Amino acid sequence: MRTVAGELERALSKLFASPVKVTAAGRTDAGVHATGQVISFKTEAAFPFERLALAANTELPGDLSIRDATIAPDDFSARFSALERTYVYVVLNRRERSPLNARYVHHVWLPLEIEPMETAAAQLIGEHDFRSFCGMLPESGPTIRTLNAIGMRRSGDLVRIEIRADGFLHRMARNIVGTLVECGTGKRDPATVGATLGATDRSTAGLTAPAQGLYLAGVRYGDGFDSFGEPPVSAGF
Repeated sequence: MRTVAGELERALSKLFASPVKVTAAGRTDAGVHATGQVISFKTEAAFPFERLALAANTELPGDLSIRDATIAPDDFSARFSALERTYVYVVLNRRERSPLNARYVHHVWLPLEIEPMETAAAQLIGEHDFRSFCGMLPESGPTIRTLNAIGMRRSGDLVRIEIRADGFLHRMARNIVGTLVECGTGKRDPATVGATLGATDRSTAGLTAPAQGLYLAGVRYGDGFDSFGEPPVSAGF
């Protein structure tokens, strides 16, 4: 199956004339976008690295592009050195769907109220066991994560939800958004979200929001390698 990692490794391996394996800051489900993804890899090959992004983009397909490249310390890992990841979710909130943006937003036709969504989101901030919002449990390791912030705002028909955490479980961001949307449309009492979190039971949380509205928008390292890319569909916020 064609993947982002596979296309990157193919292009980089061709440039360096030797196999290249990449490590990504995070994995994304099929249909999820990335505007702030970070990868790292090791090579001993000589190369004008200031031209790496330009050279690699000539080998990449049209739906994938590298914005920048730099040399990192030997112990840097795009995955394990990350301190925080940011996901942005974009909802189109109006009665009519948008054929042009269908691949990039989640269409919710019922009116969304931001205030109950904010009330629900506040109960998720901090270090918690997010098992209730986990799609597939990890093979090993805890389901405890620290959620640093959830912010949302409306601009016309678009609602932008930003979630920042030290890490995310499988479909955690999409399950949180699905629950918040239920609160915003009146299908769920926002005051019960804390109890949903404490139940550590996936069946108590809301539906999984569709993949196409979600963007891995940023990764923070705190050492000059931070990355953020605002989703184009929400650039007017």
